[in-house]
Amino acid sequence: MIDLAREGGLWRVTINRPDKANSLTPEMLERLVEIAAAAQEARVLVLTGAGKVFSAGADLDAARAGLATSEVWERLSAAIAALPGLTIAALNGTLAGGAFGMALACDLRIAVPEAKFFYPVMKLGYLPQPSDPARLAALVGPARAKLVLMGGARLSAEEALRFGLVDRLVPSDGLHEAVRDLAVDTLAASPEVARGIKALCRA
Repeated sequence: MIDLAREGGLWRVTINRPDKANSLTPEMLERLVEIAAAAQEARVLVLTGAGKVFSAGADLDAARAGLATSEVWERLSAAIAALPGLTIAALNGTLAGGAFGMALACDLRIAVPEAKFFYPVMKLGYLPQPSDPARLAALVGPARAKLVLMGGARLSAEEALRFGLVDRLVPSDGLHEAVRDLAVDTLAASPEVARGIKALCRA
């Protein structure tokens, strides 16, 4: 249910459980962690989903069994954030719940106009994963982070773009091409130069 396609330095990871809104089981999350940890050699890592939803977050049965508060979410976002290559969340549809963490940890987020964004963690009685609020606030500002996490706001793609949560909106039939366009310079550059630029952007 997690597909990995490698084309030279481009790694494309697809959450492939569209019949369940790409909700994530413990096994799927561990596989994502495994891929992210192994992707040190990837020049560009792309995360996307199959169908019309990027991910609805935790599988409901698994969430009730403890996945909602598992440390595996934080391990995943930490592994993605630590990668030296360019990381892109290609949001083919709605992003919700715990799946926010992996997208927030990416360098770039592009989305289709139909996507919605919500993180109803407080309503469900949980704390978000530790790094998610800070990463969200760094992108959209503290007040808008509270709007999402405490106010229960459901953002449209246009609002997400205006807030800075996503960097670009592209038609669903152009998502693959848009990722390619964003990846091409990094794939062509010296790995040392690409890593150096990414490091400088973090400074």
